[in-house]
Amino acid sequence: MVTAQSVQVAIVGGGMVGMATAIGLAKAGISVAVIDREEPTPASGPADLRVSAINRASELYLRQLGAWPRLPKERVSPYTGMRVWDKDSIGVIEFDARDYHQPDLGHIIENRSIAYALWQQAQSEPKIRCFVGAPQSVAFGEQEAWLTLADGAMLSARLLVAADGANSWLRQQLNVPLTFRDYGHHGLVATVQSSRPHERVARQVFLPQGPLALLPLPDANQCSIVWSLPPEQAQTLTECDAETFCRKISLASEGALGKIEVVSDRMAIPLTMRYARDFVLPRLALVGDAAHTIHPLAGQGVNLGLADSEQLVSVLKEAADRGWDLGDLKVLQRYARPRKAAAQEMIAAMSGFKWLFSGQDPVKKGVRDIGLALVNRMPGLKQKFIAQALGIAASNLR
Repeated sequence: MVTAQSVQVAIVGGGMVGMATAIGLAKAGISVAVIDREEPTPASGPADLRVSAINRASELYLRQLGAWPRLPKERVSPYTGMRVWDKDSIGVIEFDARDYHQPDLGHIIENRSIAYALWQQAQSEPKIRCFVGAPQSVAFGEQEAWLTLADGAMLSARLLVAADGANSWLRQQLNVPLTFRDYGHHGLVATVQSSRPHERVARQVFLPQGPLALLPLPDANQCSIVWSLPPEQAQTLTECDAETFCRKISLASEGALGKIEVVSDRMAIPLTMRYARDFVLPRLALVGDAAHTIHPLAGQGVNLGLADSEQLVSVLKEAADRGWDLGDLKVLQRYARPRKAAAQEMIAAMSGFKWLFSGQDPVKKGVRDIGLALVNRMPGLKQKFIAQALGIAASNLR
């Protein structure tokens, strides 16, 4: 007879959001198991293609968890400026951290570096047990839930957390309904070398085909690019010769960084909006991409997931302190309500921006040109935009 190991919370998925949640719960005195297919490995060599723009709120959360100091400084790129413009237009918005008495406006960091720093921190938390492998089955009872792992081991927990990504296995086992919309674009990602230094400025240009972002990396002349394109165009640019690709990027960015050379592989990733109808069920909570995915237009996907994690940790800490059942639906709704509202707001905003800044309709182009120019001249409105990007209250900007 197999005896189940028992914890208070079992998390399926040990990526950035899952491991952050585990550490936060462990620091609150809650016993946690994390199940993931493999251990993370440190980033080395050239920059990975998958990077995230980590805002101030996420930075503060990672510091609170103890993971931020574990990030290798040579692979963390703070950016102090942002420039957003519409191609062939007068419309432009520019932000400078100095205008808001901030040291920076965020950091570009490889996903692998964040995941590894969190994994390292997790190893120092006695309340966390890590299991490598894929869960095989799940069952729910009135008082607890059970997971069977690949090696036959069993785990029981008061609460299961689905942090296993956009194609969440755990979400699928529970048949949680999903709102799904194909954005009709792929995100083309690559690392490029430019003849001009990026000067720690994150740039985004809106093009008829879709937005192109140039995100500054630690090397003064290297950027990670994310270009949202129709699938056939993304595939063509992924497969074309390097000279053609670099010429397209240089033209698209209007020479903002001079001559461009690609220094990595190229990859095209389908862009899809997903939104789970239920973020919680009895003894189940969804976080991060398991609950929602959004367009990368504003680079807020990971920040949205880390905010989920922080909210869930806060709710469960209070529940544990008060002796409440961690898997009770009434407890979990205290997490779900604000996080569903935040996800809905972000999805709606990204859909609106995507509609307004796509295509060459002269009316839409006129609206966005005037809008960008006006916002750039209005300090109060710019302050609200930058506070939203940083994930902090506008009142915290001096």
